Amino acid sequence: MKWVNRFLVSAVTLVCVCFFAYVATGCMSAYRQSVGASTEQAFSKVFLTDYNTAWQAVIDSLKSTRQDVTNREGGFIQTRWMDNTSEKNFVDSFGGQDAYLKAQYRVKVAVMKGFYNGRGSIKVNVQKEQVIQKDVLEGWKPVETDGIDENTLLYRIGRIILIRMKLAQLEEQKAKKAVDQATF
Repeated sequence: MKWVNRFLVSAVTLVCVCFFAYVATGCMSAYRQSVGASTEQAFSKVFLTDYNTAWQAVIDSLKSTRQDVTNREGGFIQTRWMDNTSEKNFVDSFGGQDAYLKAQYRVKVAVMKGFYNGRGSIKVNVQKEQVIQKDVLEGWKPVETDGIDENTLLYRIGRIILIRMKLAQLEEQKAKKAVDQATF
């Protein structure tokens, strides 16, 4: 009889522990999904240029925004949080969603050296963090990005790099032509 009581106590204890573990991990996974890293997407592009040209192109493309962190040696730029409540409410009003009390975002850009087909290259990663607040009691919640701003920034960086490379090529041709004319 004693072993039956011990077995029942052990079984009930095991069931309670399993139940609490299930509830705790269920809550944690729900928390991770709501706060979640799944909303953060990084968009990247590889440019066949040198680091200085790519870094300056990134700085020029972000010159209208205030930067919070700028680390040239680490190849990292982070902008300050920027309010975009009116833009978010305007765009999402056509989708039938409720208006937001507040919306803000920031952009993180990473510039990394590498090689592509044996040539030196630069990989630029762009990540936009968008958070919204629907009411005062709810707090900030991350929102998945549509990728338009990130791809636009990568396109802008690419165009600036192309212009800088063309200007350098023209300057080189001009200098070569001047040297050739001076030697004759």
